[in-house]
Amino acid sequence: MAYSSIIKSSDYFNTKLYTGNAGTQTISGLNFQPDWTWIKNRAAAEHHVLTDAVRGANKQINTNRNNAELSLTTQLTAFTSDGFSVGAGSEVNGNGANMVSWNWKANGAGSANTDGAINSTVSVNTTSGVSIVNYTGTLSGAGNTTVGHGLGVAPEVFITKSLSNAENWGVYNKDLPSGYILQLNTSSAQINTSSEGTLTAPTSSVFTINYRGEWGNSGQNYIAYVFAPIKGFSKFGVYDGNGNADGSFIYTGFKPGWIMLKESSHAGNDWWMFDSKRLGYNPNNYLLRANITNAEITNDDIDLVSNGFKIRSTDGGLNANGNQYFYMAFAESPFTANVDGGLPTTAR
Repeated sequence: MAYSSIIKSSDYFNTKLYTGNAGTQTISGLNFQPDWTWIKNRAAAEHHVLTDAVRGANKQINTNRNNAELSLTTQLTAFTSDGFSVGAGSEVNGNGANMVSWNWKANGAGSANTDGAINSTVSVNTTSGVSIVNYTGTLSGAGNTTVGHGLGVAPEVFITKSLSNAENWGVYNKDLPSGYILQLNTSSAQINTSSEGTLTAPTSSVFTINYRGEWGNSGQNYIAYVFAPIKGFSKFGVYDGNGNADGSFIYTGFKPGWIMLKESSHAGNDWWMFDSKRLGYNPNNYLLRANITNAEITNDDIDLVSNGFKIRSTDGGLNANGNQYFYMAFAESPFTANVDGGLPTTAR
């Protein structure tokens, strides 16, 4: 049975582990030139470093703080045809430190898009449902406007950051209540933005922003990472916690290669991140948190299985009874690939 149109998930998303040397080195073996790379020093309290091909290799932002974009020559220095190069910065190349990088393929430096009320530069991969969008906000009071994304289908998630100002990250998720958003750099509960203007659902050509520093203020330069679900490769949604160590099973239709989740209704819960490459086994999968600098830890929290993930903890960060959790997941491999006879995958 043909399940996924993407036969090899690692052609579009890949987790790459490496060891830092506090000098310079090129990391290879990704199967593609990455257009968005997220790096974390697993061993130390260092910033998360996010770089993309639209802004340029030397330009970084950090999910654990609200700072404006930084131009640094000691961090990620170049994208290559099969990976990326790094300098001596400890955030991306700490001496002897175990490092993790998560990498997505879009379409290089991008091209002009005029679909929205705001013109944008868009690097888009319609096969994998990933778009990187650069634009300048225009709103100076309550209201809304639109930005083109180039995906050709309606996205379900977009994550934004002001590059020019110290502003919180913004996260739109189709399953949040209307007008509500999350902030990637904080442990805050969902925020009602209705007083700043209406947030309407994205369309096949544009997403809507309102008068918030997270994504719309006049004169500020922004980056947006925009995602549409692709069967067998990516899925975005919510699940309900049950407060039981025998927690919810979330069906994705693929073996997850990367998961990020957040409890949406209560303050104090971090953004939890797991992947299938860092050392671990079910349920001892290594944990990093997108909104804090902490080194990774291992907890008995989650199983990564052939067709989804299973919660194995009562921790309120991922399984409080009756609470709702937003998640993003990308595949290591589809449950059944689109090849002759199918290729069922295995669990962690």
